[in-house]
Amino acid sequence: MRRHPAGAFILMNDNDIAFRAELKALILAAAEKDEPGNGLRDDEPLFGSESRLDLDSLDALQISMAIQKEYGVRMADSKDTRRALVSLLALAEYLRMHRKA
Repeated sequence: MRRHPAGAFILMNDNDIAFRAELKALILAAAEKDEPGNGLRDDEPLFGSESRLDLDSLDALQISMAIQKEYGVRMADSKDTRRALVSLLALAEYLRMHRKA
């Protein structure tokens, strides 16, 4: 269980955990990065000064291309990509909203 930013608790099931692990592996492979020490938290920033991955715009492009290939979801523009790649949680939610059923 985790706390949503608005304060409510959200139950997570094994499918959610497995999906985020899959996304983590995809991100690390696409960016050719190793997982940071102590792992990568689901809510940890993927980009910016607080990120331990040291990802750049080329990494964002490679990740977005890998997502499109793997899940069939194309990020419309750089703003959309930035919103989706805030964290593993943000990306998982973005893909849930944009994947075709």
